[in-house]
Amino acid sequence: MLARTVYICLFAVIVAAPALADFTNNIMLTGYWPQSNNMIRRFSTNPDQNPNGWIGEDWESRGYDIHSYFPEFPDGLGQGVGDFEVDYQDTSDDFWRIVDELHPVAIITFGRGAYDRSWEIESQTRNLDSWVNDYSAPTQPTPSPPDQTVPAGYIRESSLPMDSIAAAVNDASEEINVDAFVDDTGFAGGFLCEYVGYHASWYHDLHADATDDYWNVAAGHIHVGADLSRRHARLASFITLRQLTAHLDAVTPEPDGFVLLLACGALAAGRRKL
Repeated sequence: MLARTVYICLFAVIVAAPALADFTNNIMLTGYWPQSNNMIRRFSTNPDQNPNGWIGEDWESRGYDIHSYFPEFPDGLGQGVGDFEVDYQDTSDDFWRIVDELHPVAIITFGRGAYDRSWEIESQTRNLDSWVNDYSAPTQPTPSPPDQTVPAGYIRESSLPMDSIAAAVNDASEEINVDAFVDDTGFAGGFLCEYVGYHASWYHDLHADATDDYWNVAAGHIHVGADLSRRHARLASFITLRQLTAHLDAVTPEPDGFVLLLACGALAAGRRKL
């Protein structure tokens, strides 16, 4: 009788498996000019960029591994060096290479914003055919617009939990003095920030189906005020990540097969007691 019960349970798991969502526990962060690079430095696995050690593994015991990528600016603001240089071709090459390695369940791209203490959560980015020139030829994306599957001017929307991020950062404003808000009418500037932000939402839209082999639940861009200190920007990024991981927990279901296995284990244990 026990063998028959286990067989039925295993059959149920196999039948349920094709319907399960599949996703990794990897969260991908990118940055550009300070403090958007410095504030996520401890999530880098590159010891040259993060000699103090990676803190992203199962960050805060939340079940997610957080990986960050960003350039360095030894000569001051400009193109920079390393991953995600302020260059269209470098950014796109790095982006597609890294998402193919991580298959991230979520992406936040960060960039330097206005000279203030803002935390501007961009709600939308555009597939432009004309961009602000970068620093090295070719100074425009190739191709342009970057996404050839949709028309120029096509808008992709952020799937981050924008309102909850803004509310949580503002709740901590007495400690970090950051003004967080959702930009729900404008766009992200037509330079590298909008470009990488569009890539993030583009990747999300490619993998937004919960049955996708590498389901991406949320992606979007945040502009970081240039007047924020490294410490305050880092604290705001931690608050943002806590909201993101809570959102992921709320959206991603418990695997049906896992639940069935638990039920089967309990049933089998009960039968053994008999």
